[in-house]
Amino acid sequence: MAMQSGIALQEKVSRMLSRKQKKPVLKPNKPLVLEDEVANRKIKKGEATCVTEMSMMMACWKQNNFVDALCSNEMQSFYKCVEKAQIAMKAKSDQASIRQGGRLPPKQVNTLLKRHPNKQTEI
Repeated sequence: MAMQSGIALQEKVSRMLSRKQKKPVLKPNKPLVLEDEVANRKIKKGEATCVTEMSMMMACWKQNNFVDALCSNEMQSFYKCVEKAQIAMKAKSDQASIRQGGRLPPKQVNTLLKRHPNKQTEI
């Protein structure tokens, strides 16, 4: 079995090599030029918060046939927890943006590139 996969791999490699120069033939699907924008990618969120409060609220709903009035205490504690978590996350993201040490998120880089298209930066 391993012998067959090794032979198949060698066949693929030999097909990739050009017959004249014995170098791989590259056929890029895009031009090999740097673009003026940085890819917008989302920064990872982190771990889930308020899971305990949410599960308590859902258990209460299930016990009381999803009547909100009977689970008001659990709902209040869940909403308070969510509010605290949002405040903490905003403070953490503000601190992270200050501590990045010259690194900007992709959106800010694209904005700066659009404002100053002729200015070149060192990498």
